[in-house]
Amino acid sequence: MLDVDKHAIEHIRPSRKKPLFPVNNLLRQYLKKYGRELKLPAGYNDLLRFTYSIPLKDKFGKETFWETVTYDMREWEYLREALVNIYAILKTEGDLSYSTHLDVARIDFCSFGNSQPFRIRIVNKFNDNYDHYYIKQADASRVYGLELEHLLSPNRITFITWQNTLVEEHIPGIPGDDFINNYLFEKTTNVIRFAKEFVKFNERCFVRLLGDMRSYNFVVNITPDIEDFQYRIRAIDFDQQSYEGRKNLYLPQFFKENKPFVEEVLKHLDRDSISQYQAEERTMMAIRLVSSRYRVKELLDIMHDDNISKKEKIEQLRIELADYFHQTLYLRCRTMGQLVKQQLKQTLRKSLLVIPRTKSRFDD
Repeated sequence: MLDVDKHAIEHIRPSRKKPLFPVNNLLRQYLKKYGRELKLPAGYNDLLRFTYSIPLKDKFGKETFWETVTYDMREWEYLREALVNIYAILKTEGDLSYSTHLDVARIDFCSFGNSQPFRIRIVNKFNDNYDHYYIKQADASRVYGLELEHLLSPNRITFITWQNTLVEEHIPGIPGDDFINNYLFEKTTNVIRFAKEFVKFNERCFVRLLGDMRSYNFVVNITPDIEDFQYRIRAIDFDQQSYEGRKNLYLPQFFKENKPFVEEVLKHLDRDSISQYQAEERTMMAIRLVSSRYRVKELLDIMHDDNISKKEKIEQLRIELADYFHQTLYLRCRTMGQLVKQQLKQTLRKSLLVIPRTKSRFDD
């Protein structure tokens, strides 16, 4: 799918403000069944009761999109205990025996994002080691995105929902824009291996219709390997799971923020190599789909009739995908969930045919 023409890069932008879509009863029952829905000691609305905030600067003194918030003493004492307990639920399935040496070091708020997240810094009082997690407004499209990432990508995702609250683990890695500025052109970077990973990431996003993967919405993990390094790109923002109408918004290759990555792909990979890496990624996604086919089928059945986009965006996307694949079955889709299921069938069909398995309901 990745175009080898550098002029294919567009100055495209997702919608400036995406609405939040409620988690419906069927989706909530699914989340309960798979241990994603749990009662929490505090929710998103509790964190909104801060008294004031100050801009948060990075270690270089540059202002960020985050601001550190503070609470009155009574509110703070309640939140400290609740937030440590939520961390225990997220990390140790609620075993509080490890929480006595933990504390809340800081709470940051970002009004810039669609979900207006709070970032909680948990610190170990014994050795000052710290970790983060996020509390956000629950949004159905984001929940679908997280779950599809867990089931179809090489990455596992931990998150919890409760009422209008979504709790997500922190996904570690080097932000994509930071990787461009500080790592991509270093002598120690194996650019060819990274180019291969970008092709695979591009394919993963398109197959499951995850949009808005600009460089600051994903991170890069670097793993030392025999005589060199391996790279893994991980999405960290799932707000734009099957929401937009333009096909190219689901392809990271078209964002100008990702232009340096695309240029390295075009410099180091030929068409045959790109096609090979795309086929490898589709095969791995097909294997994951088959291994969790019943759970994926449950999720897509719920997504099938859910309202997670606007009518005009659904109409635009089904036409663009039908034109691109020369496949009229897209035109029968009436929801984004139906488009996701058709997209999985269309892009993974060849790979599914060569994987030994019993027939599943997903084939229907």
